[in-house]
Order: sequence, then structure tokens, then C-alpha cells
Amino acid sequence: MTYAAAAAEVAALADRLRAAGYTRGQRVMLLLENRPAFFLWFLAANALGMSVVPVNPDLRAAELAYMTGHAEPVLAVAIQARQGDLATAVREAGIVMPVVGLDDALPGPRGGSAIALREGDAEAALLYTSGTTGQPKGCILTNTYFLDMGRWYAGAGGLCALSEDGERMITPLPVFHMNAMATSFMGMLAVGGCLTVLDRFHPKTWWDSVRASGATCLHYLGVMPSMLMGAAPRADDRMETVRFGFGAGVDPKLHAPFEERFGFPLVEAWAMTETGAGAVVANNIEPRRVGVSCLGRFIPEIEARIVDDAGAEAESGELLVRRAGPDPRRGFFAGYFRNEAATEEAWAGGWFHTGDIVAREADGSIYFRDRKKNVIRRSGENIAAVEVESVLMRHPEVAAAAVAAVPDAVRGDEVFACIVPKGQASEALARAIVAWCLGQLAYYKAPGYVAFVEALPLTATQKIQRAVLKAQAAELVGAPGTLDTRDMKKRQ
Repeated sequence: MTYAAAAAEVAALADRLRAAGYTRGQRVMLLLENRPAFFLWFLAANALGMSVVPVNPDLRAAELAYMTGHAEPVLAVAIQARQGDLATAVREAGIVMPVVGLDDALPGPRGGSAIALREGDAEAALLYTSGTTGQPKGCILTNTYFLDMGRWYAGAGGLCALSEDGERMITPLPVFHMNAMATSFMGMLAVGGCLTVLDRFHPKTWWDSVRASGATCLHYLGVMPSMLMGAAPRADDRMETVRFGFGAGVDPKLHAPFEERFGFPLVEAWAMTETGAGAVVANNIEPRRVGVSCLGRFIPEIEARIVDDAGAEAESGELLVRRAGPDPRRGFFAGYFRNEAATEEAWAGGWFHTGDIVAREADGSIYFRDRKKNVIRRSGENIAAVEVESVLMRHPEVAAAAVAAVPDAVRGDEVFACIVPKGQASEALARAIVAWCLGQLAYYKAPGYVAFVEALPLTATQKIQRAVLKAQAAELVGAPGTLDTRDMKKRQ
């Protein structure tokens, strides 16, 4: 699709929305999977000053109902296969809102007030991200957020320099995440490049897709190099047109062998939905360090601190970031929707608290070490342990439950559930509990392992001792009695 054709479609969509009564300050949900239509609707809505709420198509009914009720959109656009599910979720949320397909006539918006807008910097999207305290939080992303992301990528230089001479990028990452929606899309818009978006990552045909697209660069997550390196070597393994891959989480042991085999560098980077380009770091400047989880060095426009648990400066500890200059929040999210307390907590002391543990060497190089927050990261998806625990605790045969991350050779983390059963423990019960979770949650959030225990590690105030639980889960992974339920976790 050419830029001219895309512009014409965006203008036509904007006209349809305007004619139906939609206007600045309203939100529209988009459940469109990785399709070109997603980007066209995103641009058309933003042309009117509307905001989009991207929806993960793997979400189940309860998750959709929460998201709908929290965001209060005035319209939902969905692929045909999910219109019924979304309409049911809208009713359960008590929202009166039309759910339409791509080619359906647009009914007028429901009643209700428009969203609050920052003066001069409209909300462009509301992205939901798993945190540490239950339900996902809605990150308010502004027009500046997206523009700055494109500008950052276009000017990053080094190994991931983008030209204006026909750059071609391919990504299999989900468009409802900031990586594909902001980094890839806005980066290509900034240089007039071409973006190829696959429906998802297909290991067996990935390189065929890369060749067919004529890609000069690509985006990845750590699970991808692991799978690709597991394939048998081929005579045409080396990619002649690809100059770099941009991503995060490559297995350090595979980093150098991957680059040698396929012929291009994997540029590791770090950012969050909340930070956007306000605080992004990439290992794109030579000389770089390969195979040691090095994220590179922060540019002068970004200030960073590393602090210990007491808040004192340290060479290894939690990463705190902000923008240098008079506007420390420039490029960051504008806040958590309907959760000012969480926003202020994240910005305590004038610094954004990332919850990631890093180390810094004398030359300023940053190395990722661990996560301070109780978040499980499986194949690029953030999973809040407390959200899974809440669902587990609603099962009639569960007396108590706690969830932790355990290492997975392919997916980074896997969900491990320690469960105190009300009755007799059995494999059948474990599978019934996981099946229950699969009906309530996106498939990737369900437990991949289940261990029945007599008691959970609790503090004197009956809170879960997270560090003890994590160590216990690591010991139980290969122990007799632990049930591997990963075979049940399949995209529905």
C-alpha cells in the first residue's frame, strides 16, 4: 500500500467517523489483530482528535469486560470472529456502545462526556499494561509520545540508522503493544519507509517472509532467536539485505552465534510503555558488548539513576529515569487513567521508577539483571501474578494460591502456580484448575506448572513472601509431583 493510497483511506474513514457524530476527545476500541486496518483506523481516529484503545485478541470475556468498563469507549471496531465476544463483554460491563465490523455502517456514539485532554497534547491511545497490583492499568499515550518515538528512531543512528531511501522493516510483534504500534510504525513514518506486519511469528517461514518483504531491518523478541537457532542450518542462512535487528531479551549464549550465522547484529534495547522515547536506551553504538545483556548507554538527553532498596545511589539496583531539561516527563506516558495515586507513586521524587534491576559499569554501560516488580514476562507479554492469583482463588477447589516466574528456555519466563487444595491433590485437579484459568484469562497467563503444597510462604501479616516463593518455585520445577501443564496453553 502506498502512502497516497493509505492517506486516501484514512481521510475516508475520518469522514465516516465525522459524519456519524464522532469527535475529539472520544475513544474507540480496536480489536483488529495484526492487520493494515488497525493502522488506518488509528490514524483516522487521531485525525479527529480521538483516542484508540487497542485490544489484545487473546483476551477472554472477563478481561474484555473490565477493559471496556474502565476505558469507556464510544465505539468498538472488531474483526467478525470476535464481534460477538466483544458485544457480550460490553453488556457485562454495563456500557451502551456499538460494536461494528470494518465495513459496517457506523451508528452514532453513545452518550457520555469526552475524555479529559491535556492542553495542546491530545491523548492518542490508551494502552493497557499488566502491573503488580491486580487489573491492568491504562497508560495514557499522547500525540507527542508517538511523534517523539518516531523522531528518536529516525535519529538513533549507529547500527540502527534509518535512511529515507526506501527503508523496509518487518515485524511479527503485536500491534496492540507500543513496540509495533509506536516504535516500528512511527519509525517508518518518520523516514517514509515500508512496514511489513505479520500476523505473528512463524519460525518455519520467518526467513522466507523476511526475504519476500525485502526487509532492511527487523524487530524481534528474545523467544525468536532461540527458536531460529534451533532450526537446522541452511546454505542461505545469511541475510544479505538485513542490516540490523532491533529488540530485547536475546539469550546471551545465543547472541554472538546468531549474528555469526545470520550475518547481522541484534541491537538490544530497553524501554517501557510508560517511558516511550522519554527514556529509551539501545546498544547501537560501536564498540558494543555482545552476549552479556548489555543495553548500551543512555544519551545525554536522558537522565538515569540506579538506587538500592534504601534509595541510595548504587552500581546495581532499580533503574530510575527522566528526561533532562525543563520537562522531565516529555515523551513519557501522561499517566495511568483513573489512577492518579499509581501515577504519582511511579514518579516518586521526580523520577520514574521502572521496577527493573540493572547494573552500570564505569563507561556508563547498562546491563539488565532482573525485575524488582512482581511481573512475569512470557514471550514478550507482561503478566501480573496477582491477576492470575485472583482467578485461581475463585476456583471452588482452591484454598490458597500464589504465582511466580520460573525460567523457560524458549519463552523467557513461565507461570508457576503453588496451590493449597481444599481436598485431594491430583493431576486431574491440576488440569481442571488450568482449564478454569483458560476460560477466564488470555492463554499465556494460565499456569504452565502446578505444584500442590501444604502452605504458602507468608509474612506475619499474611502477605506472600515473594522472594521465598520464587526460590521455592525454582526448586519445584523439576521435582516429583509438579505437573507440567504447558501443553494446555494454546492460542484460542
